[in-house]
Amino acid sequence: MSFDNVCKLLAEKYPLDFARWLLPEEPREIKVLKTELSLEPIRADFLTFLQTENRILHIEFQTKATSKTPIPLRMLDYYVRLTRQYKVPVIQVVIFLQETNEKEVFIEAYSSETTIHRYRVIRMWEQDSALFLNNPGLLPLAPLTHTNSPQSLLSQVSENVAKISDRETKQDIAAYTEILAGLRFEKNLIRQLLSEEIMQESVIYQDILQKGEQRTIIRQLNRRFIAIDSSLLDRVKMLTIEKLDDLAEALLDFSEISDLVTWLNLHEN
Repeated sequence: MSFDNVCKLLAEKYPLDFARWLLPEEPREIKVLKTELSLEPIRADFLTFLQTENRILHIEFQTKATSKTPIPLRMLDYYVRLTRQYKVPVIQVVIFLQETNEKEVFIEAYSSETTIHRYRVIRMWEQDSALFLNNPGLLPLAPLTHTNSPQSLLSQVSENVAKISDRETKQDIAAYTEILAGLRFEKNLIRQLLSEEIMQESVIYQDILQKGEQRTIIRQLNRRFIAIDSSLLDRVKMLTIEKLDDLAEALLDFSEISDLVTWLNLHEN
């Protein structure tokens, strides 16, 4: 799971917190907008559309400063398509997660000979940490905010995660925080300050581990065997973390694709 996608999940799980942060006034109603925009499939991996009673908030999360389609052109494209389909004002925000001096993170408009389209840019490393530390929905972003003492900031984040009373929420926020803190801090320091036990109990954390195992095993299968049937790969994706570990070990003895079929027939849930 990418850093960008973690932020997308956060925004869709805590839409009101993000709307309060990014909109000039607090909305009375808000919902996550699942939409198919016309002309071409929407690149929905790392962006979120939130619809309030009178506008749409389009949030795009970026780890890298550049992309295949330049960000300014992409923002103009989304603006036109959203406006055409929903006929309400659209507020657009690009949030850069990882600190950089690349010029692209300071561009806040698409500009050509005939058109200028402006959008808002937030560079997380310039943001005041106070807002994020005091808001559970935004807390996982706090390690990326401005500070003169990064380790002290991470300690504060850890303390605030520990204060969350609902255990399931605490588990999920800890898991999100660990992932995003990885953009700035060494893994060992993160593990020292955030309870690994809490993170490992998180459904989200387990999902991240499972998807990582899946990707590794599928990559190994594709390297060893040519043209694996997609139905077999779908069966691999349904395995638990424990079964994926067993398959990773069994793979060492496979010589033919039939070995995989036999193993799945014996070990599927």
